Amino acid sequence: MYLLGLGIILLVMKYLEIGPPAMWPWWVILTPFGLTAAWWTWADFSGYSKRKAMAREDARKQARIDKQREQLGLGSKNSGKR
Repeated sequence: MYLLGLGIILLVMKYLEIGPPAMWPWWVILTPFGLTAAWWTWADFSGYSKRKAMAREDARKQARIDKQREQLGLGSKNSGKR
């Protein structure tokens, strides 16, 4: 996502002719967009995106369970004996 933001900033600077990017060749300005596409392709192909989404869902589920346990007065699952 950072590469996409960088690409947009460079594109605006090139279009409005602001600063050093105004003199750079177009392939330099458009490189972050290509890298972004490559990153998204790799993340989807390797399962990285799916693993991150599942981890977020698991954390949200565990937080909901812990909140319900506290509301019932049972305490959190981790506060028991070891």
